[in-house]
Amino acid sequence: MSESATNRLLYPSELLENYPDVLDTPALNALNSLAAFNEERNSLMEKRNRRRRQRFEDQERITFLDDDAIIAGTDITVADARAGNFCGPTIPPDLKRQWIQGTGPGTRPGAPLENSIRNVAYALLSGADGWMFDGEDALGQVKTMSLDNLRNLKLAFHNAPLFLTVAETVSHEMNRWAESFLGRTIIDDWQEQLKFTTKIFRPRGLHLDDRHFRGENGQGLSASIVDTTLYISNNYSELQKNGSSLVLYLPKIQTAEEAAFWKKLLDALEAVLGLKHNSILVYVLLEQVEATFQIMEIRAALGGHFVGFNTGRWDYINSVADAMAWDTNFINPNIEAITMTYGYMRNYEDRVRRCVNTPDKNGNCALFQGGMEPNIPVGSKEGVEAGMKNALAGAEREQKAGASGKWVAHWKMVHIIRPVWEKVGENNQLGRSFPELEYLQKDADDLFLLEEAPRTIRGARNLLSVALQYGNAFSQGFQAAALKPGDFFGNDDILYLMEDMATGEIRMSILWEWVHKGGVLTEEDPETGLKKGQVFTNEIFERLLEEEYEKLLKADSRDVHEASKTTSLPIIYEMVKDYINENVKIPWYIDLLNINLNNDDLSEGKRRIAVYSKSFRETGQRITENLDYMTDL
Repeated sequence: MSESATNRLLYPSELLENYPDVLDTPALNALNSLAAFNEERNSLMEKRNRRRRQRFEDQERITFLDDDAIIAGTDITVADARAGNFCGPTIPPDLKRQWIQGTGPGTRPGAPLENSIRNVAYALLSGADGWMFDGEDALGQVKTMSLDNLRNLKLAFHNAPLFLTVAETVSHEMNRWAESFLGRTIIDDWQEQLKFTTKIFRPRGLHLDDRHFRGENGQGLSASIVDTTLYISNNYSELQKNGSSLVLYLPKIQTAEEAAFWKKLLDALEAVLGLKHNSILVYVLLEQVEATFQIMEIRAALGGHFVGFNTGRWDYINSVADAMAWDTNFINPNIEAITMTYGYMRNYEDRVRRCVNTPDKNGNCALFQGGMEPNIPVGSKEGVEAGMKNALAGAEREQKAGASGKWVAHWKMVHIIRPVWEKVGENNQLGRSFPELEYLQKDADDLFLLEEAPRTIRGARNLLSVALQYGNAFSQGFQAAALKPGDFFGNDDILYLMEDMATGEIRMSILWEWVHKGGVLTEEDPETGLKKGQVFTNEIFERLLEEEYEKLLKADSRDVHEASKTTSLPIIYEMVKDYINENVKIPWYIDLLNINLNNDDLSEGKRRIAVYSKSFRETGQRITENLDYMTDL
């Protein structure tokens, strides 16, 4: 592969040939400038690793920061942050009402441009108040999908003729669905509808490297830097011309120090592009338990960039499991039981709503966007009715809890969930009265509160089946995929749920807990003969793994792509087996998936998995770079 270099950047020369619109001179110059922050990012990630290792070795829980400490990377004390002695922004008009935000990528794997850009058309015609175009958990990474995503967004935001043609066609298709399902059309003027939705982008997290760009030293380059720089530099002018805010969702932040790094990065990008200070606004996905212990500190560290939090349920559960991997008494129940009303999740949400309703120096509060609704209204009449009833109940609960809006994983759900907020009629719930945040031992304990809930073989099968399917979908380029356990294939009463990387992560974490901590079954299982009170052993895991894997091999191509059964799926089987069997818990399932992207050779897949596991077991170091570049591994 031939390589080109731009000062601090190394990249395949064909990238410029294939993406001249996304990788134009201004964008590359901006990226070259921001690449200077890569070493600091690397340092922060090493701090993460050290904290994680130290907590495991010392068997210590996460704690609150000292009140008189200075937030690293700022001149703000923890006490001042908690008291609201900092300046945040006034919420701009296009973010004041975000009842429903849709999420999903702006491209499809392996699809021609006119087909892949349909994703953007569905999003902008959906009627959602905002759409988070995903560059992270829901965006596939095979080949050049990250750049395909950015290209499609630029074409759409600039009203390219191809996009407008596609959008008109899509609008008719959406209306036909709405007439059959809702009894009415949902789009009157498709061109006007395109202007309604606030455009938001989620870059990849600090823990991930880009697959195409490397730093001048040949090491991996932060995907956060690549995504953020390319998205903003390609779209800021057009968005601002149309009166739109520049809005990002920042994922996977663990500490206020990391938030301060993001502020520094955004400030530098604004300076490079000649943007007004604090032009770039951010929501933070509060999906890491350590971040909840520093919630006001994160808000303060981001200062004028910060507009709100989102409660990212699935990643959050994974982060709790990972933080407590050392504690043999901390064992999660079935994933279905860990709702937002469950123990530590209930207390996490409570801290979010208290935080955002704490005013800053200027009396400004922040937004609280509720979590994801994964249901999709596709299935039998009875199945859809039951799924939608549950979805509406969840939305109503979040609205009452103080959320200004909610996420949905599919455009069809916008019109099903939206009436919950329309009925109330409030733009948002800024400044709603809640008790002040406290930082007592009880508050810390409550963020790890377990409650009695089922732990069953049925639950284990669900975890395993979807973990295998998700890894396989990821390998095909579908980082967001509609999935359900193999036992329910062909049963239209059981709906497919939209799964992304977050749900893949937590399924693996819970299975690891059950095996390595001796999870006790709460019910007997007639099929296996296992009794209530038996321990979930490695032998049980391996038996279920074989059984669930066989179901996928025999599944119809509607549920499991036929070619994958002899290519990617056997590699995913090895990943799941290795992850669960490792005594040292691997922090990210996505690491194993990333190092095998674009690889269908089973022997090479096994080798890569073994290299990763050995490296992490012996040194605590993750492998995050594209192994296609690394001939010595």
